[in-house]
Amino acid sequence: MLKLFEYNWQVRQDWFEWCRDVSREELLKKRTGGIGGILHTLFHVADVEYSWICGLQGKPDFTEPFESYASLEQVMELSDKLHEEVRSFVASWTDEMEMKVLSDVYPNGEPMNFKYGEIMRHVLAHEIHHIGQLSVWSRELGKAPVTANFIRRGLFG
Repeated sequence: MLKLFEYNWQVRQDWFEWCRDVSREELLKKRTGGIGGILHTLFHVADVEYSWICGLQGKPDFTEPFESYASLEQVMELSDKLHEEVRSFVASWTDEMEMKVLSDVYPNGEPMNFKYGEIMRHVLAHEIHHIGQLSVWSRELGKAPVTANFIRRGLFG
């Protein structure tokens, strides 16, 4: 599982670098599909990853709004800051954690129960989904997207 998280983190960093050549206006522009725009999507993937990991650790959720981080530099700094705690948790993952249960309550009062392994894989798939959206938007801007290729990233040394 660690390798897939490392993949997502590498790709996210690549997208941040890709963004350096895009105007602030284009990064903030509302787009069809997804959470909004390019920068908001990058904020969203870092936020969601961190929020789920906090839930698994019994810590409070991240609730700050995107508007507090509406520049590339701010989103990159936030992602780096949140990444420290996420990486530590992911690196300490054991097979015994797979079937642990996270119990919570939906806003409507209905109980919810998820296995830790299910949540971890959801977090991975969530970011990969948004990487696809970023790729579509990059092509709309006439720019080549970041490669989504897992191979040749040096993840297996």
